[in-house]
Amino acid sequence: METFLFIMDKKIIKTAAILGFIAFEFGAFGAHTLKKMVGILELTTFETGVRYQMYHALFLLFIGTTNAISDAAKKVIYFTTLSGTLLFSGSLYFLALNNFLPFNFKPFGFVTPIGGLLFLTAWFWLFVNLSRKKV
Repeated sequence: METFLFIMDKKIIKTAAILGFIAFEFGAFGAHTLKKMVGILELTTFETGVRYQMYHALFLLFIGTTNAISDAAKKVIYFTTLSGTLLFSGSLYFLALNNFLPFNFKPFGFVTPIGGLLFLTAWFWLFVNLSRKKV
C-alpha cells in the first residue's frame, strides 16, 4: 500500500509539472504570437485558460506534496482537477482559436462551466477533507 501511495503522489506531482509547463508555454505563445493574430476578446479568453491552468497546476503540486489530506481525497481531487483543467482551460483555448480550427467549436462552449464546476468540486473536497481531519 505504501508503494501505491508514493506512486499516486508522484503521478500528481508529475501531472502538476506537465500542466505548469504547458501553461507557461501557452502563456508565452499568447503574449508573443497570438496577440498579433486575434482580437482582444480572444486573447483575454486564451489568457484566462492559461491562468486557471497554472493555478490548478500549483494546486496539484500542493496536493501531491501534502500529508494533510487523505489519500482517497487526493485521488478525487486529482481526477476532478485534471478533468476540470481539460474542460475549462481546454475549451477556452479552442474558443479563442476558433477562427483557426477546421470546425466551429462554439457549440461545445458549454463544457467550460462544467470544467469550472469540477474545479469547485476539487476545492470543496479539499475543504471537506481538511475539516474532517483530527488535529
